[in-house]
Amino acid sequence: MIFQDNVIKEFLQNVYFVTGTPCGGKTTISRELAKRHNLLVYDIDEKFEEHQKVSNATFQPAMNQVFKNADEFFGRTVEEYKKWLLDNTREQLDFVLLDLIRLSQNQIVLCDCHLTMEQAKQITEPSRIVFLIKEPSNIVDDYCNRPDHQGFHDFINSASDVEKAKETCNETLRSLNEKHYSDIKASDYFWLERTSESTVEDTVKKVERYFGMPRL
Repeated sequence: MIFQDNVIKEFLQNVYFVTGTPCGGKTTISRELAKRHNLLVYDIDEKFEEHQKVSNATFQPAMNQVFKNADEFFGRTVEEYKKWLLDNTREQLDFVLLDLIRLSQNQIVLCDCHLTMEQAKQITEPSRIVFLIKEPSNIVDDYCNRPDHQGFHDFINSASDVEKAKETCNETLRSLNEKHYSDIKASDYFWLERTSESTVEDTVKKVERYFGMPRL
């Protein structure tokens, strides 16, 4: 079934999207906003395994691709790895939209996600989305140092050649996000860039003002 964009937007009027590039602060800011305003956070990454269980290998082949170990996972070329990540995001989006429509019928939902700009245009209005971005370098180290990404840390460090695995992963994520980062900064969307001087308090206040909280 294919929905027109305006139909999707109508059903997602109670959903506010916090997206951007890796390590831009999406999860931290979403959870802080939810705590302050008693809102439900919907984290796409946390839902992946649930969606994978109800997916179909015929229609969602990327979501169902199985890797024997870290060597096989990180042994792909950068282009193969990048395509797999993009396909996963595209395939999971159908499940995400169904969840959001159901959850937001009678409440405001904050969606912590990773949308392309094209996907953002299709499913929501600019007033209901913010892009939190960070210059795409050393992404792997940033991920590995986060308590909520311990699984990723353990997995990449299980590779036979850890440095090679990190190099492949870093190059893939840099390649995937470099243009996205530049396009966001050149767009009319509301975006905030994370730097060494950024604070959670300041970022939260700016997002609150943009979303019109606490009037939601």
